[in-house]
Amino acid sequence: MSTATRPARRRTVRQFVPPQHGAWAMLLVPYLAGVLAAGFRVPDLPLLGAWAAGYLFSYFALQALKTRRPQRYREQLLWYGSGTAALALPVLVTSPQVLLFAPAYAALIAVNAWYAHRRRERALLNDLASVVQSCLMVFVVAAVAGQAPGRVWVPFLVVLMYFAGTVLYVKTMIRERGSRAYRHASVAYHAVALVVAATLGPVQAAVFALLLARAWGLAGRPLSPKQVGLIEIGATVLVLVAALA
Repeated sequence: MSTATRPARRRTVRQFVPPQHGAWAMLLVPYLAGVLAAGFRVPDLPLLGAWAAGYLFSYFALQALKTRRPQRYREQLLWYGSGTAALALPVLVTSPQVLLFAPAYAALIAVNAWYAHRRRERALLNDLASVVQSCLMVFVVAAVAGQAPGRVWVPFLVVLMYFAGTVLYVKTMIRERGSRAYRHASVAYHAVALVVAATLGPVQAAVFALLLARAWGLAGRPLSPKQVGLIEIGATVLVLVAALA
């Protein structure tokens, strides 16, 4: 590959792939928790593709709303919108019950849209709305498998508590590193989450005890975003174990 080609390829990647590395964990972990808890079905494959393409479409749609320049993202919206529709179609044909979750997703996306329009997408409530959207995928996967929601409520609760806590914890590590209020809120939240996890079982209690220790011991420390991300990769593995224990 020539040196002239590399920068062009990097620009293309940046143009079509959002710089939101943590979002991929929010997409994959609830999906995996649902599949491992409810059982794999063939429609889970196009569901995963539609889930990823839908995230990419929503990211650029919200960017278009935020910047008031929809024409700037026309190509991304066309590709990802078409991909989402094509991949979602076989899921809807084989598992039309997933449409029961459409109102919840519509309401949560409306929250994202409002904050994007106000250019306040870093707001805490907006982040939490995105977390709930992500974690609902546990129930969607269960619906595809023909399982009742009660079959996967523990995995749902575990991943929901983890990602909601991560919203606070990551803010104490990057954007709100010097904020004592955010640090106290993060530690308090993780302490409550530990109490809830203890009612689920010893594995869940042990994992959330580690998450509490991480929220208390690492908050405000001068770690790079890459280092914070690597720690969270390990945390997501433990959370998956806790979700399935």
